[in-house]
Amino acid sequence: MVGAGRNLWLHAESGLKTERYRKGRARADGVLVPVGGLKGRGEWSDADGDLMAVEVTSYDADTHQRDRVEKPDGYAAAGIPVHLLIDRDDCSVVVFDQPEDGRYRHAEKVPFGAAVKLPDPVNITLDTEPLKEFVD
Repeated sequence: MVGAGRNLWLHAESGLKTERYRKGRARADGVLVPVGGLKGRGEWSDADGDLMAVEVTSYDADTHQRDRVEKPDGYAAAGIPVHLLIDRDDCSVVVFDQPEDGRYRHAEKVPFGAAVKLPDPVNITLDTEPLKEFVD
């Protein structure tokens, strides 16, 4: 993935130290970093240098609390600048940014099919149309 003239890589299933989330560890569905950004960081790494955490809602009883409440707060507390939540239940994408005091100050929600601007430091416009194919 290339954005704003930079080479970026989305790592799947990355372990992050997020002290405000459950036992201090969160496994993000994806973490966007500059190419090589996770090299040598181990299974559970600090969020230093991470540009964005990505979550896709699960189809289980805990998804609301885990994916929509606790993980956004945990990622904000860890200082991750952007959090992208792909919500399969209502076919929407929520972009969280401006982390401050353990919460994101700003969130923008758009339906699948809309283009959404991922703010700095990601600085990419994401076409969400293809997400329609992955909803049951």
